[in-house]
Amino acid sequence: MTSVHEVPRPSISVSQFEKREELRRVLESRHFAAAPKRARFLEFVCEQTFLGNGEKLNEYLIGVEVYGRGAEFNPQRDPIVRVQAHEIRRCLRKYYEENGGESTLRIDVPAGHYLPVFSRSVPDAPEPAPVEPPAAAPLRSNRHVYLAVTAGLSLICLTLAVALVWALRKSPVQAPTRTGAPAISESLQWFWGPFLSPAHAPLIVIPNHPVLRAAHNGDSEQTVAHGHEIPKADLPEFRDTIHFRELRRFIFVPSTTDFTAVGETLGLVRICEIFFRVDDVCRVQPSRLVNFEEIRNGNAILLGGSQAWSGRVFLETQGFHLQGGVILNRNPQPGEKPEYKPEFDPISNQLTRDYALVLMLPNQERENRVLLIYGIYTQGSQAAIEYLTDPERMAVLRRALLALSPDQKTPPPYFQALLTTTVENAVPGTTTLVAVRRITN
Repeated sequence: MTSVHEVPRPSISVSQFEKREELRRVLESRHFAAAPKRARFLEFVCEQTFLGNGEKLNEYLIGVEVYGRGAEFNPQRDPIVRVQAHEIRRCLRKYYEENGGESTLRIDVPAGHYLPVFSRSVPDAPEPAPVEPPAAAPLRSNRHVYLAVTAGLSLICLTLAVALVWALRKSPVQAPTRTGAPAISESLQWFWGPFLSPAHAPLIVIPNHPVLRAAHNGDSEQTVAHGHEIPKADLPEFRDTIHFRELRRFIFVPSTTDFTAVGETLGLVRICEIFFRVDDVCRVQPSRLVNFEEIRNGNAILLGGSQAWSGRVFLETQGFHLQGGVILNRNPQPGEKPEYKPEFDPISNQLTRDYALVLMLPNQERENRVLLIYGIYTQGSQAAIEYLTDPERMAVLRRALLALSPDQKTPPPYFQALLTTTVENAVPGTTTLVAVRRITN
């Protein structure tokens, strides 16, 4: 059979999203699905390339990581990597001969190398037209455009964040020393110590925000009927996604389950790093799958303000309170404002300043704690998490809390902190401490 992938076009860039989708299709094919080691080989070299480690790929690394060879592995004596690489090249050729018409991309592992190459190809025959979703009502507000763009970019960032967490967990972790010295710096130990071993591992909860997501051919007619159509030309931000290529029309439907906030997701990586340093588990669940008993009875870290537990169950009525998109200050101290609101550029309407709250609270069992971290926007949440994982900035928070402590020597175990961050191009910048409150109950 003649391959449809005869004309490679390496000059046209291929996005990470497209590469991952092509890798998924290849690994699910009969040529790799029934051969776990072969699939693991291809997945490993591709993932390392996605993470920017492609130049480090060699026979020794693949032999140790994929085939479980020990540190004494000698590629000159054991040719397993070269033999399997030959098999992978053969299977890739067979896959594209039999299934190549289903994709405009091609994965190759050139002979003599282990760095995979992704190239775009021109098919000999036009691809079959995708099935169109049913017609939907036209969009009536530009707000849906902003929600749709946010959803698409969020999913891309989530994919990268998950890949990074996977890489951190898979990378060799040096066993923590047991000499009595803390495994993390003292400026972080005082804050994160209650959540680290031997304490009960906390449950970290990420929010599920209501957004509009792109409808696809697998959706029911009822789902699509409640959607809103946006011309594809109005969403150039989506041009580098599989949705832009496969969907003839962009119809967006309401969803509360298909989206994870970008800032909280990126911050989650930094939090997990803290736990990985001491070889602890980083447990994560979406808020919609967590019940009140799980929050109330153990250690918990709640990320983002759009979940049932944030600002509803653990209210501190005398301190700061996030309500209706602003942070209320019920008992302003000298130099403080009664209300903190986000700031926007008057011309571009882009967010330029956000605020975030950090609440360290006692749980039902006093040996456990609940930590809430949430900004008014997702940039505030990300900035707050970055602040809480930075030793230098945590030293500032510790000094502010010591000033509220009765003995001036030990930070109060329960407190509130209000932070603010500059924002440029939807990315948090400089984060500073605005005020702190000691919680006495």
